[in-house]
Amino acid sequence: MDAIEKRFTLEVPSSTENLAMIRDFVRRIGRQTGMDEQEVSNLELAVDEACANVIEHAYGHDISKEVIIRAVCDNQAVRIAVIDMGQGFDAESLASESIESLIHERKSGGLGIRLIKALMDEVSYEIRPGQKNELHMMKRLKS
Repeated sequence: MDAIEKRFTLEVPSSTENLAMIRDFVRRIGRQTGMDEQEVSNLELAVDEACANVIEHAYGHDISKEVIIRAVCDNQAVRIAVIDMGQGFDAESLASESIESLIHERKSGGLGIRLIKALMDEVSYEIRPGQKNELHMMKRLKS
């Protein structure tokens, strides 16, 4: 029997006030897929960090813009895309320094992306600055 795919979308104004709503949206999706509480928390944290980055960096706290979160779930994985139309960035340009050295040197740039990559199984970017940027994250479900 083929896996049934479920799709969910949330669009919210680009404001840190909406991060709680985004976390709730992601939490409900994680629980529907049967993730345990630690996995759900990790999923929430990754999406929260991605959305906070959009709000702060892509939109510069411009609340007239929107953050879009799309989730696609089946019996194998949860795939989440965080979409914005703001200023993009070159993910490959981030230094390859360890998180420990960045913390020790009190550098902040790139920590969120490293955290997202550590929490998710796959992370990729589709960036067209000023047009559409998508951060794709995937977490495999345990059988």
